[in-house]
Amino acid sequence: MGFYDRLDSVNSYIEMVRGYDGRAIIAKLDRHLPAGAAVLELGMGPGVDLDILAERSTATGSDNSAVFLDLYRERHPKADLLQLDALTIDTERRFDCIYSNKVLHHLRREDLSVSFVRQRKVLQDGGIACHSFWRGSGEEYHEGMRFVSYHEDELQALVASAWEVLELSVYREMDDDDSVLLIMRKV
Repeated sequence: MGFYDRLDSVNSYIEMVRGYDGRAIIAKLDRHLPAGAAVLELGMGPGVDLDILAERSTATGSDNSAVFLDLYRERHPKADLLQLDALTIDTERRFDCIYSNKVLHHLRREDLSVSFVRQRKVLQDGGIACHSFWRGSGEEYHEGMRFVSYHEDELQALVASAWEVLELSVYREMDDDDSVLLIMRKV
């Protein structure tokens, strides 16, 4: 059983991230997406960003944790939700955009490129992917979870042959220059 499979851990996480959201990231993403676009959020957690995405898009939430999905569904019974792993993204559905906010950093470095390949299959032609990462070069573990940090040049090299990078920028979430935003188009 993983950290996000336990209600007590999920509630602890929800309390820890209270006050944080991806509104600034989503505003940058919206410059590349038409209103009403079909967006899949990978790793929606408590659904804060999903609610923001739904203001302008047709948003589908997903998480590998049934606990997060169940808690969100209690508040939003008609929500479009899928239980998905960010690596395999096991769905036949297609989307205009895939979004994640500090989710793909849980994947092993070698698995991030596997996820990007799978994302290309889930996206419509010309689809957009938008992901944020912790900036750095290390790999840490907390409560049994992996956290992999990336520098911009690593991300650029990972996607260079199959994606058009629309934005690759550094921003502040908790400390100056602690995060990287990658927005890219499937080519």
